[in-house]
Amino acid sequence: MIRTLLVGLLLAAVGFAAGRHAGRDAAAAVVVPRPAAAHAATAPGGTAAQPIRSVAGPAGPHVVTVEEGDSIQAAVGAAQPGTTIRIMPGTYRESVYIDKDNIRLVGVIEAGKRPVLDGGGTLNDAILYSGNNVVVENLELRAYKGNGIMGQAGNNFEIRNNVVVDTGVYGIFPQLGQNGIVEYNVVSGIADAAIYVGMSDNIHVAHNEVFDSVAGIEIENSRHAIVENNYVHDNAGGLLAFITPGLPIKTTFDVVFRHNFVVRNNHVNFAAPGSTVAGIPSGTGILVMAADDVVIEGNIISDNKAIGVLIVDHAHAANITADPESDPNSDRVAILDNVMLHNGYDTIPEVKALLLSELKGGDVDIARAGPSPGSCIRERERYVTAGVGDFAECGFSDTADRITYLLPPVPPRTIELAERGKVAYLGVCSGCHLYNGRLIGPPVQAIQALYLDDPQGLADYIAKPVRKRPDFPEMPPQDYLDPQTRLEVAKYMLALTR
Repeated sequence: MIRTLLVGLLLAAVGFAAGRHAGRDAAAAVVVPRPAAAHAATAPGGTAAQPIRSVAGPAGPHVVTVEEGDSIQAAVGAAQPGTTIRIMPGTYRESVYIDKDNIRLVGVIEAGKRPVLDGGGTLNDAILYSGNNVVVENLELRAYKGNGIMGQAGNNFEIRNNVVVDTGVYGIFPQLGQNGIVEYNVVSGIADAAIYVGMSDNIHVAHNEVFDSVAGIEIENSRHAIVENNYVHDNAGGLLAFITPGLPIKTTFDVVFRHNFVVRNNHVNFAAPGSTVAGIPSGTGILVMAADDVVIEGNIISDNKAIGVLIVDHAHAANITADPESDPNSDRVAILDNVMLHNGYDTIPEVKALLLSELKGGDVDIARAGPSPGSCIRERERYVTAGVGDFAECGFSDTADRITYLLPPVPPRTIELAERGKVAYLGVCSGCHLYNGRLIGPPVQAIQALYLDDPQGLADYIAKPVRKRPDFPEMPPQDYLDPQTRLEVAKYMLALTR
């Protein structure tokens, strides 16, 4: 019964902390970037360690300045690792690809004016990075077709204090990275997820405002993530933690949603027709699907018309291809001391049926479908619930001992030539293409049937795609990848067996 409710709940498939900058003129009104927040690490045994202000490490010795009319990409191309690229206010119509380590893109804000990267509705991506220790800060990104800021297998990233509007599928999208901060960003008008953390570890998402998007903040096939102090409002769905079957990383666990405002996520779902994300029921506050060890604590969850918190397993979600390597259940979910007001006042028929089976009616705060072993809820009498009768009373009241999962800078991710195709596939392609299931793009099996023994043909298509299927959105060109990488990823895709 709940299966029909959850059609498309799978979602597709991310710092100027230690540096300084000065204006061009002592008399110019230059706004210094917001200081990086301090995230205190948790030492073994749960005791607080020293605050971590930057996972990217200190700024390098080189500084270059880009003025309006110059090319940011040209500055990146000429930069040595350890360069801070200061971008002055103005409009820049380009895509920027960072394939080096220790590069910082730092916008200079003067009298409230930021540097603006404007895709004009024709360019696909604003900023893509595959380097380690990359910082992107103080920029405004508008009107791109693909992504605002996308990370591809870079560690120690900081994405801070950016304004991202109408950048296509994703706003901020780090994928396959370890040790990252996403904070103080304002993201809106995104056709999939405003902030989407995919297949990553040790992540801190804090102090962001996300709105007017299909999904607010997603933690997908990722581990050790804290999402706190965000304002998540007026999306179709607010906060999400889930496992997408078929991806190379098979788990999502150790996720904390705390101290967020999750309000009025009742936006019309405007995802691309036929995409799985198009099935998110408008009015979903928090969704947990097959993710384990998720804590929902201290949030204000209000005015979400379908449901405040929804917990499901894979068996009760449609459009999911079974993956025997993925645990389908949402295990050990803990719901602690949240303020829930006026949720589920216009819920969907399947949730109404769950309520009716328990002789309940009216608004509904929390619903669960499918097994969720080891789960608990604190003071359940405070909420209207459906399907959580077997949840225990939680034996803990807060996550104060879990201040952050961030680490001091971890070693750079090194990509050998032999791994380039695999890494490009995992970092770029797997966010849209499952092996044998539908995501944003067609399954890899369908691509293999088309290109079979022609990897060069597929590599050429990756650079300049032409829309072939009206039921899938247009694929953005990946011509920022060099020809050898495109060929290696084509070979890798055509050789996949699952």
